[in-house]
Amino acid sequence: MNNEKNIYVEARKQSNLTQARASEAMQTISEDRLARLETDKISMTPNDVLEMSNAYKRPDLCNYYCTHECPIGKSTLSEIKPQQLSNIILKMIASLNTVEAEKNALIEITSDGQITENELKDFARIQIKLNEISSTVEALKLWVKEMIATGSIDEEEYENALQELTK
Repeated sequence: MNNEKNIYVEARKQSNLTQARASEAMQTISEDRLARLETDKISMTPNDVLEMSNAYKRPDLCNYYCTHECPIGKSTLSEIKPQQLSNIILKMIASLNTVEAEKNALIEITSDGQITENELKDFARIQIKLNEISSTVEALKLWVKEMIATGSIDEEEYENALQELTK
């Protein structure tokens, strides 16, 4: 981790936890280990991040780790930053408003099974729009995880609603 401000230290401090209290809240990270992790004396593991994410009620730490520190995630994932629900919904509506036109263009471009040189720029534009929709969906999922972590949404009720709707 070579960022100026250690996001994990900031998350702990925002949770009003000392290293001692934070380590008490986590099952596998001792106070000494936490100090070494926060000063980059030892490398963070995915399990460390999961423990911190749960203890600090910061599900965004997992996405941060995957997009900044994991070699696979750095090349395959996009960072999703916490946002207000209203911002997420506005971005979602704006993205969805373009879906019908993009769908028709995508059908036209791919109907012959090839993407010609003339179609490549439109295809790339459509892919960018689809990535925007995907990022907005991931931002909404992160918002839900944050609401569950803070107790604003009951996790069991939410999971039951999801199961009921996917039957």
